[in-house]
Amino acid sequence: MFFGKKKESFSGKNPWLIVGLGNPGSKYTYTWHNCGFLTSEILAKRNSISVTKVKFKGYYGKGKIAGEDAIILRPTTYMNNSGESVIEAVRFFKIDPSHLIVVYDDIDIPAGKIRVRPSGSAGTHNGMKSVIYHMNTQDFPRVRIGCGPVPEKWNLVDFVLSEIFDDKKEIMYEAFNEGAKAVEKYIEEHKQ
Repeated sequence: MFFGKKKESFSGKNPWLIVGLGNPGSKYTYTWHNCGFLTSEILAKRNSISVTKVKFKGYYGKGKIAGEDAIILRPTTYMNNSGESVIEAVRFFKIDPSHLIVVYDDIDIPAGKIRVRPSGSAGTHNGMKSVIYHMNTQDFPRVRIGCGPVPEKWNLVDFVLSEIFDDKKEIMYEAFNEGAKAVEKYIEEHKQ
């Protein structure tokens, strides 16, 4: 199912692909919808991975996480087309779906809470709908960063594209750190 070009040099074992979902551009940097980007930045810093290479309709970097070969990818396709970037990287690096971890915001989880799941539907999240569509499976792990609920009198789109509220910045920063640790723990616990 996943054909592609040659693998970039890794130790030969199945590498991990960690994708932080979000929207590119400075106006979106600290919005709720960029929880995946922000978490992946912390994950990259914690593991000394430079996410500066341009390919796969995004930015990526390679290194080690929990002693395993890993790629961190930030799609620049805008959220609703995230799957286009993901599938290009999956095919190129020959990533098994069990080694694809997608990190994203979730309004169905209270702000600051983290949920890790081995598979599941996209729910209302258009970025995940795109990833599932392009992967043709929903059987891959994900780390969901809670950013809900949507406040009264806000519509969903306006809320997720708004900047993280001042009174939530501290708990969300903690959530991004916990999300990065959750990725590391998941990889540690699922080494082959």
